[in-house]
Amino acid sequence: LTGLEMKMIISSCQSEALSLSMVACGAPVAKSTAKSDAASMVQSIPSNVDLGTPVSKDGEPAASKAASTAQTEAGATFPVTITDALGREIMIEKQPQKIVSGYYITSSLLIALGLETKVVGMEAKAKTRPIYALAAPEMLNLPNVGTAKEFDLEGCAALKPDLVILPIKLKDSVKALEELGITVLAVNPEGTEQLQETIETIGIATGTTDTATGLIRYNMNQTQDLIDLLAEAKKPTVYLGGNSAFLSTAGAKMFQNTLIDIAGGKNVAAELTDSYWAEVSYEQVIAWNPAVIVLASDAQYTVQDVLNDKNIAGVTAVKNKAVYQMPGDYEAWDSPVPSSILGSLWLASVLHSDVYTAEMFTKEANTFYSDYYGIAYQAAKKAA
Repeated sequence: LTGLEMKMIISSCQSEALSLSMVACGAPVAKSTAKSDAASMVQSIPSNVDLGTPVSKDGEPAASKAASTAQTEAGATFPVTITDALGREIMIEKQPQKIVSGYYITSSLLIALGLETKVVGMEAKAKTRPIYALAAPEMLNLPNVGTAKEFDLEGCAALKPDLVILPIKLKDSVKALEELGITVLAVNPEGTEQLQETIETIGIATGTTDTATGLIRYNMNQTQDLIDLLAEAKKPTVYLGGNSAFLSTAGAKMFQNTLIDIAGGKNVAAELTDSYWAEVSYEQVIAWNPAVIVLASDAQYTVQDVLNDKNIAGVTAVKNKAVYQMPGDYEAWDSPVPSSILGSLWLASVLHSDVYTAEMFTKEANTFYSDYYGIAYQAAKKAA
């Protein structure tokens, strides 16, 4: 793995071995009838990932999960050189034992990779993330290293970490820590492909490659299965209301657009080219006339607020009371967290309940959280 660059590349699945570092792809690519963001995501995966047998948290078939952890850790090879999201080549001399994560996405990922006991510091406001209290409550007592706006450089250095993981927006802090002789990995999990790349990178950096590969493979399998299941289904139009305000929404360049697409919906705001949340008007929402309205999991307003809003009383979704809120009792599935595939599965159970039921979703969510976080999943109360 020395000198490995994280790339999300695949042209087609071949039955023969691709190379010494690759394994055969065991699942078909997306059907030609689903030429979309969802299909592109399935076709864009790390080159060493097998899309075959569904696996447990440790990258092995579920039946052998309990026996695989020690083997995975023992099989890790160091030193390793990787290229991070800032294009920096990072040499990691030995398997990290003290890790600082300055980003909620990577903090959650470290739990999924079974590394929560090696985390010695993490981002601020940890208590606002339910997954920590549910899956790794001890992390809530760890020192916090601040936020992306106010990163605590001295506090981080004082923890004497073997590895620090930071988002690329903290590139100045990355440089400062590097100058102090601290190994820093910059990541950018802001989209579906970037998330998979981040999982692979951190898996290599921490000696948990098998587990990381299993998580990537799980996401790819679930995506492919959903695309196949909904291939013939009609796509209802969807408007996604943002966290801060209903009139804030996600365009084609946002992660949420892919989430809707995978779920068998059509994002009415896909015509927008903003790379961040876009502000729209009531007139625009009325013109789009979505069949379904979904609120972000952390929305600062309620389903009832939308249903009572006289400005959009004539919109189809409001008239039919087809307004829902993405569950957020575990994680914000409408952001690129390791469990984000559950966001598409949940939305599919809303948009296509005749083919993918709420019961099917709950069962799959329970399987995911049991395998990767060691906890059970209980369905949230209905928001509408």
